[in-house]
Formats: sequence, structure tokens, C-alpha cells
Amino acid sequence: MTLRYGYGPQINPLTSQVEVQLDGVPLAGERLTSVSGENRQSLRIELPPDGVQPNSKLQVNFRLDPRERRSCSRVTDQQLWGKIYADTEFDLKREAGTKLPDLKLLQSGYPFTAPQDLSNTAIVLPNQPSQTDLLVMLEISERLGRLSRFDAVQLAVYRADQLPEAERQSQHLIGIGTQANFPFPEAYQAQNLALQKLFSRQWRDSQVQTLPDVEGVVKAIFSPWNSERMLLALTSQTDAGLAQVRDLISQDTLFFQLEGDTVLINANTDNPSPYDAQDYTLEFLRQSPQREVVPAGTNDQALRLLRNHWFILAPGLIAAALILYGITQFYLKKYTGQEQ
Repeated sequence: MTLRYGYGPQINPLTSQVEVQLDGVPLAGERLTSVSGENRQSLRIELPPDGVQPNSKLQVNFRLDPRERRSCSRVTDQQLWGKIYADTEFDLKREAGTKLPDLKLLQSGYPFTAPQDLSNTAIVLPNQPSQTDLLVMLEISERLGRLSRFDAVQLAVYRADQLPEAERQSQHLIGIGTQANFPFPEAYQAQNLALQKLFSRQWRDSQVQTLPDVEGVVKAIFSPWNSERMLLALTSQTDAGLAQVRDLISQDTLFFQLEGDTVLINANTDNPSPYDAQDYTLEFLRQSPQREVVPAGTNDQALRLLRNHWFILAPGLIAAALILYGITQFYLKKYTGQEQ
């Protein structure tokens, strides 16, 4: 990151400084040394790759003290000012590809907010949606809208019997509903979803027992109709469990804990507080194998091929060198024979 800033005159160069913080943790800063002020100064800062999260906040603090201190009845710091210029630059290193399914990526909206206008995503409700279904639909729409930060949103919402087949085949899908009314019953019975068979699942070293009726479930799988698209299931066995899924989506303290490909959420009290994450219990599962996904493009595909098959690179180079050597020797002998 390159911060471009300026500040006004009459500061105390011994105590004035500019400081940059990431999520409240100071990263870097420097003293402001010019009594007459400066414009378009630059400060280069290395942002920690593992420290930048989808909900991270970057803060720039100008700590400005006046050069002259007068009596308490005279205000001497009203003329002090600091400015951040619009051409401040951010250069964040990003991987060319990622692995799905991974609910941690949902913290930034991916892949449902790619592209940012949500034109590749469709929400599907039961044929006769309940009030809880509609509330969950509104909550996930608001969350994706906040994550996308795009003006012209093209998110589509359908009832199960009104979903066009072309949309089913081409879109990322978000299914909402209880088990009895889930809009994709064939996906609910699929081996990689199988929510009705959550008896003993393993996430790292933890064992999770049978899914109680009151728990809500958030699960991501590859769409059964298009292996390049994702299906996000927001479901439960009851409306009470589905209401807890809504709480998970709406509350930042819960939403930004997402990981794995399956999350089970259960309220610990009858009236959980939206401001207390301790009122909920979250279980994170990894049930489906991940698959690497990269953007379409020759360079990205080539990088993925090299990364996944690096062990054949050296033998391949040796074989190519031997072939080139053989071709060279053939033409040398042929040219030498013609001269004789």
C-alpha cells in the first residue's frame, strides 16, 4: 500500500505524526517534520497477507499538535488539518485460483458475487414459501448486496416450480427451505449433501453427533446440474432451525466465523441476543473434497497445470533436450554427408 497524504502548517514537528492501523493494530507511521506543511507525501506500507480479512478496516490517524501552546482560553489547534489523496494505492497479492467448496470464501461473497452485479446467482424458494423462508431470503439478499458493492444488482429470485431450466443449468443457486419443502429435493438426497444423514461427521479431529431438529444448516456443494457452479443450501428440519440460519447470516460476529463446507448452528437460549455470539453454538464440518477453481484464461490454466504437475517438469525438460539433441545430430550428419 502507498499512502499519499498532506498536512497543514504550524504543527509541532516533535510530536506530530501520521499512523496507519489495520483492525486497530498499528502497521506503520512516520513523523511530520515540516512546520510549513506538506502536500502529496508518500508512505509505503506492507500489508500482512494473512491479516487482511473481508471485514477488515484500515484507519489513517493524523496526530497533530500545534506548534505554539497558548492559554487555556485560546484554541490553537483549529487550523491544523490532514488530508488523504484519492490516488492512494493498494496492491494486494492474490492467488490466481482457489478451492471450493469453502464457506470461508462466502465472507467476501465468492463465488455468488462474481460478477459483482450478482447476475450469475439465483435464489430459489419453495413453491409455497413460509414467512421464515422469506425472511431468510431477504437476509441473504441484503448480505450479498452489501458484499457486492455494485449499483445495478441483477439478483434473481424464483419459486421452485418457476425456475427456468436454463437458469438451473447456468447459475449459482441458493436454496432456502426446511427439509420437507426444500426447493431441490434431488440435491437434498445427493450423496455429497445428504443432510438427512448427518449422524457422525468429522471435521479435523472433532466428531459431531446426529443433527437435532432445532439446528440450522448452511452447506455448499457443487451444483448437481453444472459442475462449474455452486449450490448453497440454507435449510433445517424446522422453521425454528431456519430462523437460526437467518441469525447466522445477519450477525457479523457469527457470519465471519464461517469455514469448512457445512455449518450447523444452534441457539443456546430461548431468546438469544443478536449482540452476543456466546448465545449460539457453531459446528464446522468438511464433508466434501475440495476442487481447485481458476478463472478462465490461458495463463491461469497454464499456471494451474504447472502447479499441479510440477514433478513432471524436470523429466519433461530432459526429454525435450534429448529430442532436440537428436534432431540436431540428424541434420549435422545429413549436412556433413552432402559436403563429402
